[in-house]
Amino acid sequence: MANKEYCVEVTAESSYVEERSNVAADVYVFSYRIRLTNSGTKTAQLISRHWFITEADGKVQEVRGMGVVGENPRLEPGQSYEYSSWSQIGTPFGSMKGSYQMLADDGQRFEAEIPEFQLVAPRVLH
Repeated sequence: MANKEYCVEVTAESSYVEERSNVAADVYVFSYRIRLTNSGTKTAQLISRHWFITEADGKVQEVRGMGVVGENPRLEPGQSYEYSSWSQIGTPFGSMKGSYQMLADDGQRFEAEIPEFQLVAPRVLH
């Protein structure tokens, strides 16, 4: 049951970074852009992140950390925040998903789900 007071929507898009990847060494680098939009009625601040990065062979990296790109954005209702980052995996395709842990001004903690998005290097299917 979703509480509309505490609601941050997340969208993501990724792209392959050929110049930082090394296919011969099984190093595939992807950049991604995240947009968070506070669609709730309460102002909230992003406190931490929790990612699951899955490679094509089933290997999963779990990553936790404080903030995003060194920031803890505070979003008023209707406000958005965007940032870019990157990830490295050992297969030419994989996926990422996770959540952001948020803290509303009234002390309520809640999570903003990061929907799963694909990491796909071009020309990998022969």
